[in-house]
Amino acid sequence: MVDLVGQHAKIQSELDEAIGRVMATGAFVKGPEVAAFAEELAEFTGSKHVIPCGNGTDALQIALMALGIGPGDEVITTGFTFISTVEVVALMGAKPVLVDVHPDTFTIDPEQVRAAITPRTKAIVPVHLFGQMADMDALMDISETSGVPIIEDNAQAIGAAWCGEAHRHGQSGTFGLMGTTSFFPSKNLGCMGDGGAIVTSDDAVAARCKQIANHGMVKQYHHDVVGINSRLDGLQAAILRVKLKHLRGYLAARQAAAARYDALLDTCPGVHIPVREHRSSHVFHQYTLKIEGGRRDALLAHLAEQGIPSGIYYPVPGHAQQAFSQFQYNPDAYPVSAELAQTVLSLPMHTELTEEQQEFISDVIIKFIN
Repeated sequence: MVDLVGQHAKIQSELDEAIGRVMATGAFVKGPEVAAFAEELAEFTGSKHVIPCGNGTDALQIALMALGIGPGDEVITTGFTFISTVEVVALMGAKPVLVDVHPDTFTIDPEQVRAAITPRTKAIVPVHLFGQMADMDALMDISETSGVPIIEDNAQAIGAAWCGEAHRHGQSGTFGLMGTTSFFPSKNLGCMGDGGAIVTSDDAVAARCKQIANHGMVKQYHHDVVGINSRLDGLQAAILRVKLKHLRGYLAARQAAAARYDALLDTCPGVHIPVREHRSSHVFHQYTLKIEGGRRDALLAHLAEQGIPSGIYYPVPGHAQQAFSQFQYNPDAYPVSAELAQTVLSLPMHTELTEEQQEFISDVIIKFIN
């Protein structure tokens, strides 16, 4: 699904030099590489502040803690995503209010968000899924009208751009009060371990997030709020600094690979290629098909027999997860998520895909479907 070995081989000398810098200084926790990466990522995104942390889940938790979210509060998000988006809300003692997604883009349905707001709603967390942004025009309108802040879950779409109405132009993760991201190795910008970050242009929010991530501490041994211990280490920051320089090229390679898949599979009956939101660039963390006729699982098995990896993201939506059974979600309220869980199939998608590999994958799919 992802060829990190091939990707890293092309930049091996740069990675060796970066890792060597950290080894020479011994600055394995915090230190100059982390500070430099935060500055460089802020410049890349056009945001004022980047607060690095341990992973993408921590980034979401820190963002919720910065808003003081806890028992009795509600956070609106979607269950058609990786579990961490919903998990951190429950972890804070708040209620995840789940709404369905759009059947074409798979991102959160703004009209359902609007209908779900109550006096207890303290945040909206849209997920920029598979590399494509949620409808930020509509979501920002809702946020501005209701006064409910947005935390963008940008773990899968770093570098995607929105060009919408009301002069809403910019990169994913920079529209809401905060954006959170993950640097898990398979992400479009991935390190060689765990890593994450919060992005914001609000000075007070940035200071709060930085404090929370550091045991609630600004002055050493003086803990003014309850925080957590969540740090991006120096080695990962040095690696990310190298890969950030190549990120635009990586995204272009993914988009080119997606276009090749499109051309090869567009006319295959019963196979739906990804729909592009016209106001958003798509950076293809995943290339996800919809397979009609109840044949998704059989196709997945057939691909495996031919030595082709594929994946189902996500087979069990949040509303159906046992971990959230206490919230008693009505399964009939999520028809799109339920349908997608039975039909989506993601193909290999990474920077090293060749035309020959994609032709082979597509040929296997077409022959199976026909």
